[in-house]
Amino acid sequence: MNPVFSELSSLSRAEKLQLVENLWDDIAATPAALPILDWQKQELAQRKTKYLQNPTIGSNWEDVKARIS
Repeated sequence: MNPVFSELSSLSRAEKLQLVENLWDDIAATPAALPILDWQKQELAQRKTKYLQNPTIGSNWEDVKARIS
């Protein structure tokens, strides 16, 4: 087992969540460093095309948030 993982597994749940948040913030601070893969670009283009053809197929944020709350 990876020694770093062994050490991390001994953290409390709150400490683990804080670590994840810190890691995510660090990654998000440099979005240009995360490449967008060709298949992701194609998927986004397809979704945009479908939306432009029929804008009613999507949901606004308020509706989505209400469904998951």
